[in-house]
Amino acid sequence: MRFLLYNIRYATGHGIGYHLPLPFSGFFKQTGNVLGQIVSFIRSVEPDVIALVEVDSGSYRSHKTCQAEVIAKALDHFHVVGTKYGGGSMANRIPLLNKQGNGLLTNQPIVTHRFHYFNEGVKRLVIEVELEEVAIFLVHLSLKYKHRQQQLEHLHRMLSHSTKPVIVAGDFNTFGGIREVQLFLAATGLVNANLRGLPSHPSHAPKRHLDFILHSPELDVSNFSIPCIHLSDHAPLICDFNL
Repeated sequence: MRFLLYNIRYATGHGIGYHLPLPFSGFFKQTGNVLGQIVSFIRSVEPDVIALVEVDSGSYRSHKTCQAEVIAKALDHFHVVGTKYGGGSMANRIPLLNKQGNGLLTNQPIVTHRFHYFNEGVKRLVIEVELEEVAIFLVHLSLKYKHRQQQLEHLHRMLSHSTKPVIVAGDFNTFGGIREVQLFLAATGLVNANLRGLPSHPSHAPKRHLDFILHSPELDVSNFSIPCIHLSDHAPLICDFNL
């Protein structure tokens, strides 16, 4: 099973153009051209499961269409997508922000899926998708260190209910490096697929280890790579599992 994790930054792009005419003005630009390039890249690596962080689910940027749905249709995948902010969050009442989420796509039948929400932080969504052989948890953790640690504690409790091997993937925003997740790994028994600690951010000159694919030890990893792709500020992670 080939697993792809990619923070696509709402397909708003990366590089000098993202900051013209003003810093971060690319965040508000329409996204069709970059999304097409992202679809082409994803198709080229032929993943079975695609974990997407920072997906636009229907704002003006994406011409009122859901980017996860567009990618899923192009690849003939099933998909699940949700808004990353909790139900009572102020962000859910703000245009543009209320269309920002995460999504999981797969060419395998989805047995069931659930949306969980952390109690802490602004970004709270956890997407749980159960496939025939594994359960997958997709997260985008808080920018604040204290909230990240509380979210990892909450995630540990969620994982304890799974009866299948698990894969936990997402943008962990671990600005302190991999040491931030060591206690989580010890408590859950999960293994970091990125054994060499390769950085994935920023994509043009990676130096931060923000993105993770963690897995139950009974899942064997045959290959792991971070392609040099500059369609987002994050580089994608590709992991091949032998189930």
